[in-house]
Amino acid sequence: MASLPPRVVTVTRPSELEQLVARHGTAGQARFFLAARGQSIEVLDERHERLRAALTTVSNAIPAAWRRARVSRPDLSRFLFEPQDIILAVGQDGLVANVAKYLAGQPVIGVNPDPLEYQGILVPHGADQVARLLEACAGDRHRLQARTMIAAAVDDGQHLLALNEVFVGHRTHQSARYRLCWEREIERQSSSGLIVASGTGATGWALSIHRQRRHRLPLPEPEESRLVFFVREPFPSVATGCGLAEGEFGEGAALKVISEMNEDGVIFGDGIEDDRLTFGWGQTASFRVARQRLHLVVADR
Repeated sequence: MASLPPRVVTVTRPSELEQLVARHGTAGQARFFLAARGQSIEVLDERHERLRAALTTVSNAIPAAWRRARVSRPDLSRFLFEPQDIILAVGQDGLVANVAKYLAGQPVIGVNPDPLEYQGILVPHGADQVARLLEACAGDRHRLQARTMIAAAVDDGQHLLALNEVFVGHRTHQSARYRLCWEREIERQSSSGLIVASGTGATGWALSIHRQRRHRLPLPEPEESRLVFFVREPFPSVATGCGLAEGEFGEGAALKVISEMNEDGVIFGDGIEDDRLTFGWGQTASFRVARQRLHLVVADR
């Protein structure tokens, strides 16, 4: 039986223009809404056209004999990826983080459709490079970067994976209350929550906290099997402390958090609040270096 040709799955998300039109019903209504506030829709039109042009170039780069599929970010949880898929993530850097947790080693080519808007750390390639990179992946001539991910698990069986960071705290802006267990220390805390970050997350939220506080703790590299945690605005009181404000741990170790939030305690990864775990009073959450890694295509050999 002949083997199937490769399948390329293009992952994208609605443009800002598409989201605005969906909110207001028509392009005319969206234009009127912005104009009434002294704003113009043209800048969104331009960004939308750059994304559309990149998607066209990417689609044309896929060999005609290959299989193809396309999935939007809101539908990722319902899409079935195949083991031999090649993933094209066309959009901002966060799109790669969004798709990473649904994969099991498939190579991901990050395509930046708008270098004027997106940093390109996880989407380093232009659309015009895709044809060469697809051929390299099919011929096993591609270079990969195996980026570390974070595994979060609650003692009732809930779990999630994240590429950048995991947030633990209260769903609203109320204080999060919990007990933090790290190495041999346990501290009861009240804070704005805490994050557990990987080396990829060290270029985002974790970097912001690190710079703002001038931490001496070295941030991990993307492929390093090491995670860091930062407590956000810990509040010292007669019942709570702030001695465990940061730390690091590697494979074989875990950070544990015991919830003291009766309602609205949550855990979510990579900024996707809708895909959250509930974290109520008495539950214990553990955070570890995940076995799964993101296989990001960085070049061809």
